[in-house]
Amino acid sequence: MSLTRRTILSGAAGLTATPLRSRAQARPAIKLGILADMTGTYRDLGGPLVEPCVRQAIQDSGIEARGIDVQVVVADHLNKVDSGLAIAGEWMDRGGVDALVDISNSSLALALAPAVRDRDKVQLNTGAGTSDLTGKACTPNLVHWSFDSWESAHSTCAATVKLGGDSWFFITPDYAFGIAAQRDATAFVEAAGGKVLGAVRYPFPGTTDFSSVLLQAQSSGAKVICPAVAGNDLVNIVKQAGEFGLMQKGIKVAAPITYINDVHGIGQELAAGLLLTETFYWDLNDRTRAFTRKVQPAFKDTKPNPEQAGAYSGVLHYLRCVAEMGAPTAKASGRAAIAAMKAKPTDDDVFGIGRVREDGQKLHPAYLFEVKPATNSRYAWDYYRLIATTPLEDTWRPLAEGGCPMIKT
Repeated sequence: MSLTRRTILSGAAGLTATPLRSRAQARPAIKLGILADMTGTYRDLGGPLVEPCVRQAIQDSGIEARGIDVQVVVADHLNKVDSGLAIAGEWMDRGGVDALVDISNSSLALALAPAVRDRDKVQLNTGAGTSDLTGKACTPNLVHWSFDSWESAHSTCAATVKLGGDSWFFITPDYAFGIAAQRDATAFVEAAGGKVLGAVRYPFPGTTDFSSVLLQAQSSGAKVICPAVAGNDLVNIVKQAGEFGLMQKGIKVAAPITYINDVHGIGQELAAGLLLTETFYWDLNDRTRAFTRKVQPAFKDTKPNPEQAGAYSGVLHYLRCVAEMGAPTAKASGRAAIAAMKAKPTDDDVFGIGRVREDGQKLHPAYLFEVKPATNSRYAWDYYRLIATTPLEDTWRPLAEGGCPMIKT
């Protein structure tokens, strides 16, 4: 094209109309969407305190020092699948979100799996518990962090049967996670030589009075009552069991999905003797205490739990991989980002050394704890006595048994 006065003036006018910063090379950015229960049953297990853990992961990953910005958006899914799907769809289609974090509702997580896969984004699931996420619902765009129903039940149930708790009664919320948790727990009880004498499913969310269910559990003659639930429902069940004096009558409560927040809400006096599994405990070792010190200002007078700490761990590993592969590649394909996460070993102060398996399951150890009597605690939130550790490779469902369609057996 020949240069004329008109083309020069047109070019000059165009340059003048363009803001200075748009002419500078923009820094690439990754966008995270925290989709959590902010106001409902599980608000204290994930909720608003997921965000400071995610922001700590951004800081510790060093990604921004390498020229990549990280943006964070947050929403409450209200424990409603349609609400969660609508928010996530808007984020992924028009909001530029590359990875969904937390989720904290198994029915929603299962519904999101194909939606995220079809858009080639990332579901970094650090809050929902159903083991089906790395089983029949697995996709190359999903990783499952922190804990799951198989791992929690495996660690809790077999050991409790060995301690003499050989007859069980389940109290189960009637939705995907609770059903999966009861299914997995039943298999471990029976494999260890125990029996399931009964079970009741209750409407979720919305149930607060468990008196009739607890009386059914007592009349069954079971030695162990197993609430296959977490959050406020678990707190209410254990408190009401205490009011009925069930534990004083020698009935054990073994709760596979229990957080330290639950123990605090129940009260140590009522919770003493409760058997539970966690994959993270703030006072487990020097590394868990170091992580807790970093986020403590946001937590004030509480402590992080596996879901909140797991969000830190999962986002940290994701961002480290993004920094290595480059933001444009990671944004172009969530599947490629997940593949990079599987190829790179994990190591952080929350879970220590681990890895992400071919089906998307993050592997790290699990710990069986017993709640101490209050007289044995040395300081605030010193609640647990370690009973047993399940090694990393033994903690999770065997790869060949999950039914993940990506795994050829």
